[in-house]
Amino acid sequence: MSMKMRALRIMFMVMLATLYGLSGVGDLARAGAEDSKPQIERAAKVNTFNRLLKPPSERNLPPAEDGIHDPTSEGTYLLQSPREAFASLPKSNSGNRVDWVKALDEKHIEPRFDRFDPEKKPVVFDLNIVREVKGSMPNVVYPHKQHTEWLDCSNCHPAIFIPQKGANQISMASILMGEMCGVCHGKVAFPVSECRKCHSQNKTAEAKK
Repeated sequence: MSMKMRALRIMFMVMLATLYGLSGVGDLARAGAEDSKPQIERAAKVNTFNRLLKPPSERNLPPAEDGIHDPTSEGTYLLQSPREAFASLPKSNSGNRVDWVKALDEKHIEPRFDRFDPEKKPVVFDLNIVREVKGSMPNVVYPHKQHTEWLDCSNCHPAIFIPQKGANQISMASILMGEMCGVCHGKVAFPVSECRKCHSQNKTAEAKK
């Protein structure tokens, strides 16, 4: 399949996901069976991978307005507004506009790794994995260090990624559908619109052919 056809196929799958609010590639096969359902019901489903792609007016809303906290609870109004809490943190161009990796590196924040044991520290695994991609797009560099500073290995392995070379077939289509990297990115981590955050290893002229 040519690069152009592959790109068109991905765009088509994303449009279907947007129309039906699908959460996984397997849902595409079931989408036709739902044609009899009212359009409003299908539209009500959440496109989770677009959650962080919001206009400025909808970013980092106060807890009572964010659609997550209970606005009828008095305790909700005691919580600090994200815009106030994030004001002094390093800035980013996507998501909630905070560069969380930089905030951690520069000691602006010190998250507790275990909610029961304040002394427990993460096991940081400093290993980069490079995934070569076709064409002129830079290769993907996956940094274990930045992930294991926040997460335990079991958060990803083996349910999302099988820890074995060549065992994981990753594509932009699956990520946009909320699978593989898309389980987190676009929901609780920066969205896939930030291409160069992952595609960060430039190729030589020979490798681009």
